[in-house]
Amino acid sequence: MDAVYAAGSLPIAAEDTTTKTIATRLTIFGFVVLDEVQADGTVRRLRPSEAVRLSTAHPWRVSRPSSRYAIGNDLPASDLDLFAAQMG
Repeated sequence: MDAVYAAGSLPIAAEDTTTKTIATRLTIFGFVVLDEVQADGTVRRLRPSEAVRLSTAHPWRVSRPSSRYAIGNDLPASDLDLFAAQMG
C-alpha cells in the first residue's frame, strides 16, 4: 500500500492472483481502487464485488482513491456480503 500511495498507481500482472487478492481486500475497505486494463489499453473501474469474482484474464492497475471513501446504505445487493462480519 505504501508503494501505491507513493507512486500513485501500480500495475498488477494478469496472472498474479496473490497480489490481486490482497488488492481486492484493500478495495473493499476503501484504501485503494482497482481498474481492469483491457487489451486495447483502456481501463474499467472495478467494484469490489467484480474484483472478488474476476479471473486472470486482464491485468489490473491499483491506485490510491481520488476522494474519501465512505460506506453508505446504497450498496448494490451483490456487494452487501462483502461488508458483513464473518465468524472464523
